[in-house]
Amino acid sequence: MRQSKTETGRLGEDLTEYYLKRSGYEILKRNFRIKGGEIDIIAAKDGIIAFVEVKTRDISAFEVGAKAVGNRKRRLIINAAVSYSQRFPHELQPRFDVSEVTVKDGRIIKFRYFDDAFQSEDDYAL
Repeated sequence: MRQSKTETGRLGEDLTEYYLKRSGYEILKRNFRIKGGEIDIIAAKDGIIAFVEVKTRDISAFEVGAKAVGNRKRRLIINAAVSYSQRFPHELQPRFDVSEVTVKDGRIIKFRYFDDAFQSEDDYAL
């Protein structure tokens, strides 16, 4: 039986959260939403605040997860990160990461995590 898109996405987010915790990160927030944007996971470690986009795809998907984080998606993530940082002021250095999870028949078959996957544009100061 095929999983729904929501179930598949949750599976990827759960795995990414597990990976981050095992790597010593504190999970600050999951699914932080603002109008026009969302950040899947916000985590902190060693003076870094990681804004993490999780892309979970079925093995049959045409495009791998990390490739789906284009310019438009990056701007939305950056806007959400600015909003988070304004609502919850911090002195942490921001970083934008991407987690790529590939599943087949509802089971994880591949996991890749990209630290510092993209940079914020100069006009988005955090």
